[in-house]
Amino acid sequence: MKKNTFKGGMILAIDIGNSTIVMGCVDDGGILFEEQVATQSEKTKIEHAMVFKSMLELNGIDPSGIKGAIISSVVPPLTNVIRAAAKMIIGVEPLTVGPGLKTGLPIHMDDPRTVGADLIVAAVAADHEYGRPAVIIDVGTATTITVVDEKGAYIGGVIMPGVTISQEALVVRTAQLPHVSLDPPPHVVGKNTVDSMRSGAIFGTASSIDGMIERFKQELSLPDDVITVATGGLAGVVIPHCKSDIVIDKMLLMKGLKIIYDRNV
Repeated sequence: MKKNTFKGGMILAIDIGNSTIVMGCVDDGGILFEEQVATQSEKTKIEHAMVFKSMLELNGIDPSGIKGAIISSVVPPLTNVIRAAAKMIIGVEPLTVGPGLKTGLPIHMDDPRTVGADLIVAAVAADHEYGRPAVIIDVGTATTITVVDEKGAYIGGVIMPGVTISQEALVVRTAQLPHVSLDPPPHVVGKNTVDSMRSGAIFGTASSIDGMIERFKQELSLPDDVITVATGGLAGVVIPHCKSDIVIDKMLLMKGLKIIYDRNV
């Protein structure tokens, strides 16, 4: 495992996802805190600024000590609103992950501009923290599995419906299936409807991740012990049930944002 080499002082790091906005402060010693709120596109700049200010206060952070900010976003209509809100709080224009920002990660894709900022940030962090080649899994609104090759290039991956999206679709499109919590059932073979749905959601997703990792290894000639790192809001729910050897790093995006910030300041 590589050692953290953060530099440049404390920053505000924000990741705008489809379901949640994650924010935190990172300094040269590591991540000071991470909090998340539901993504709400209808909120104004002022409303978001109030939320950010409250989070900083609750975690004992003085905004005057924040030297900069960086944002990654997969919700374009919110990007400028969040950027403006962050600037109101810290008085500095945030960087935004995208074209023109140095990541240190070559992107070998048909159109690099279409790759989600969160995927790039996670790949940068995995490469920096764990080495290469690496398989990176993000279990959130969507489940994504991506690869950094032995030369440190982002070479692609897969995007699958997330656990909650799949469950919601199942409930909406069927007449008798209920909403269920994502608690692991006692057995793979469910003895009732609720446990059967839970098994499909958790064990089914875990099995698909295991299966895709094996396919990645075969197609890309990756070593059997290839570094595999998982992050995302539901990683702790699904990944423990995978048969593959996978490290869970819930702070991967915060680490990646700090690394990219340092490479550009």
